[in-house]
Amino acid sequence: MAIASKTEAGVSQLLEYRIQPDPVRTRNMDTADLRGHYLMERVFEPGRLNYYYLDYDRAIIGGAIPLDRPLRLEPDQNSMAAESFLERRELGVINIGGPGRISVDGADIAMATEDALYVGRGVAEVLFASDDPARPARYYLASYPAHTAYPTNHHTTAQANRLPLGSKETCNERVIHQFIHPDGIKSCQLVMGFTRLAPGSVWNTMPCHTHSRRSEVYMYYDIGEGDGNSFVVHLMGEPDQTRALIVRDGQAVVSPAWSIHSGCGTANYNFIWAMGGENQVFANMDLVPMGDLI
Repeated sequence: MAIASKTEAGVSQLLEYRIQPDPVRTRNMDTADLRGHYLMERVFEPGRLNYYYLDYDRAIIGGAIPLDRPLRLEPDQNSMAAESFLERRELGVINIGGPGRISVDGADIAMATEDALYVGRGVAEVLFASDDPARPARYYLASYPAHTAYPTNHHTTAQANRLPLGSKETCNERVIHQFIHPDGIKSCQLVMGFTRLAPGSVWNTMPCHTHSRRSEVYMYYDIGEGDGNSFVVHLMGEPDQTRALIVRDGQAVVSPAWSIHSGCGTANYNFIWAMGGENQVFANMDLVPMGDLI
């Protein structure tokens, strides 16, 4: 049974269609310009489903917090010109809130905290719901164009491929959890998972890298108590033209293929990474020697 009929569900909204700047223009940006182009501040809002359309690999990044009624994923006609959101796209979802359910063409799928769901091209209707509005689900969404249809696939955190990295000595002890990747949930181009830093560790993705064959988005969460006093300093830009953004809980940063993407927080935290482009191999990256960073 479907979660709700179309008339009972709230609908999604496109917050912004972004044409991303090139590295030459980025070098001359002030803080407001950098935040306006690369930071997505309104990913999560209670009772809403928001998303951003990025021209990098035509990625769509969004968030949904359903309360007392489900939220339906709908296409923006001006940017997508589609009858349904997934007419020509695939979708990855990770729940970072309370337990909930996602309805995929009428089939309900239970989503516990940090469960992942892949929804393939051609699905007509996706509905997001929370089991308890007082402790709502918090769904993070990443979508890319798809050339074929792969089946809907749900994985729990225990089913993710775990990749321990870093050390206590370098303050970057962490575990990467891979969900959507060539050896896990199959997709056309989407690669998605999350990274959890150990207590006492604050650095992520260091040594850093770029990957010219795909773009990436980081969404940081579980940063401190969510009171605004805790944050991550996200590093971006060309290796010899680095820039910094202050990122707070539930905000996302887009990383172009030419940009590094790394960060340091006021305490340990988690982040979801999502990539799309020409190559799905996780380790296919261009490492940047630490001595080259400026």
